[in-house]
Amino acid sequence: MTRILFLGDIFGRPGRQVVRDLLPGLVGREEIDLALANGENASGGLGLNPEEARELLGCGLAALSGGNHSFRHKALEKALNEDPRLIRPANFPEPCPGRGWTMLETPGGLRVALGNIMGRVFLPNNVDCPFKAADRILAEMKAAGADLTLIDFHAEATSEKKAMGWHLDGRAGALLGTHTHVATADAQILPGGLAYMTDVGMCGPHHSVIGMSRETVLPGFLTGRPHRFEPASRGVRLNGVIIDFHEGGRAAAIRPLDLPGNR
Repeated sequence: MTRILFLGDIFGRPGRQVVRDLLPGLVGREEIDLALANGENASGGLGLNPEEARELLGCGLAALSGGNHSFRHKALEKALNEDPRLIRPANFPEPCPGRGWTMLETPGGLRVALGNIMGRVFLPNNVDCPFKAADRILAEMKAAGADLTLIDFHAEATSEKKAMGWHLDGRAGALLGTHTHVATADAQILPGGLAYMTDVGMCGPHHSVIGMSRETVLPGFLTGRPHRFEPASRGVRLNGVIIDFHEGGRAAAIRPLDLPGNR
């Protein structure tokens, strides 16, 4: 049995702090073989810069996936090209910096492929078809010798995520939704052996509006006029999932995490 941890969107400084605080103990206590996360909101709540990518990779995460803010910090483009532990959605149009999946190895020598795709429903429709991209990277992962495969589907619509889960059931090991920052109550193993959850939640400040302070978000809803958002800092929690996989790459169990921060 192989045990993988995947953390939901890491949001700003509070998210990075809760990962630094809790990840080492969590990995030891739960006997995690590989720890992964979505990092596309880790720098100020919007995007990821190279310095904070190094910080997160240095605290025990084996790889970071991205999303619609993957290219917000231009300085990250060089790191996306050079560091295989950083990936961005595979369905960004070519040519595009970086890669859409990466291969990792557990301490026991198991080859684990992590892929990343982005949805098109209710998001800027500037990416290629996520379903065709998922088919493509899954074929590439298997051709490269992956023993098990996980895909982070960074998408807004529940329907699109559900459809992708059924599309990949029996072919991938896990499909984990990110982007909405609110954990859903549907962690499950589909009939073909795919571990699925519509959204795995957020590592960051939960006394907020999906990470941003209530004080800066509410005026926009109340007045109809734009306001500058600021990251929140209170109610910090760590969200994610722990997935157990059989030897053949099928999921055996998926368990959501919702842990309070130390501060």
